[in-house]
Amino acid sequence: MSYSVPKSSFKLMRIVFQDIFPVVDQELRYWEKRAKQIPNVELSNQAQASIATKRFHCQGGAVFSLLAGKMWKEAITFIVAYQTISDYLDNLCDRSTSLDPEDFALLHQSMADALSPDHKVQNYYALREEQEDADYLVDLVTTCQKSLAKISNLSTIQPFLLELETLYSDLQVHKHVKIEERIPRLEKWFHEEKEKLPELHWYEFSACSGSTLGIFCLVSYAMGGKMTSKLADSVFKSYFPYMQGLHILLDYYIDQEEDKQEGDLNFCNYYESLENMETRFLHFIKETNKHVQSLPDKQFHEMVHTGLVGLYLADPKVKKLASGKKMTKRLLRASGLRSSFFHYNVKMYNKIKMRTIG
Repeated sequence: MSYSVPKSSFKLMRIVFQDIFPVVDQELRYWEKRAKQIPNVELSNQAQASIATKRFHCQGGAVFSLLAGKMWKEAITFIVAYQTISDYLDNLCDRSTSLDPEDFALLHQSMADALSPDHKVQNYYALREEQEDADYLVDLVTTCQKSLAKISNLSTIQPFLLELETLYSDLQVHKHVKIEERIPRLEKWFHEEKEKLPELHWYEFSACSGSTLGIFCLVSYAMGGKMTSKLADSVFKSYFPYMQGLHILLDYYIDQEEDKQEGDLNFCNYYESLENMETRFLHFIKETNKHVQSLPDKQFHEMVHTGLVGLYLADPKVKKLASGKKMTKRLLRASGLRSSFFHYNVKMYNKIKMRTIG
């Protein structure tokens, strides 16, 4: 079975709920079972927690599988495995027994290896105390490698994949070291890259680097047999920085209370005021929409960016934020009726899911 890329919100939501999410759930059940089998208690706890609390990352990413044609299930296999590596390592670094940047860099080498089928896997835990994971991380990596090995023109997208991955991994290293070193490292990193992105603040550049959406878009188009050098360049420029920045800024926005309690770095804290943050979020929405206009399947990419706003602002955590109600109203209005449609449907889906689980 193959899907044509949906052009309407109704069709997209129907396919997502009926077909995409069930396959995502199936993939996650497998990795959840593997996480429970990890011998080391700390590694097992973090692996299980990353799936339990961040599964919507995989659900959102899997929407890109609709660009993969007949290989849509293979795309989901890759997306779920790659996103699970990302979420697992984020948990490991956030709750780390180590503050060693070399340890964090080695852990994230797994994400570069996952994008390179010719790379040999290694012991990614070599610089930390916890070791035994029953090949959980290695198997996530090789699952990604096997999926990518099925793409005939992988070399067309690989430079862009690795550039996005390098930005992501650099961010994860800088933001998880000793607290007093984090901001100086992130500011220095930004100034090294500033000429490419003059309109951003350092914390916005960091946010733009922290998304996997560009990778999922590139891989899915390539699996669908539509990839060319021109398209790869267009996807990269359309998704980085603004689409990815919007994605992660929304993610940080809903996590503000949680991050405050855990003492985690949150980029939303660096805006000078709530009004300034709102203005910049609106700027990211406008620029994201502008930058996807040159892509094929333009309506799909517009739905991705309006869907991001609807999805994140439908999260129950928004209700705990003092600015939550006002911000939700203004961002949904700026994103248009389609965003409100996604917002309502995701809220209803979450309620039904909670009743089913309960």
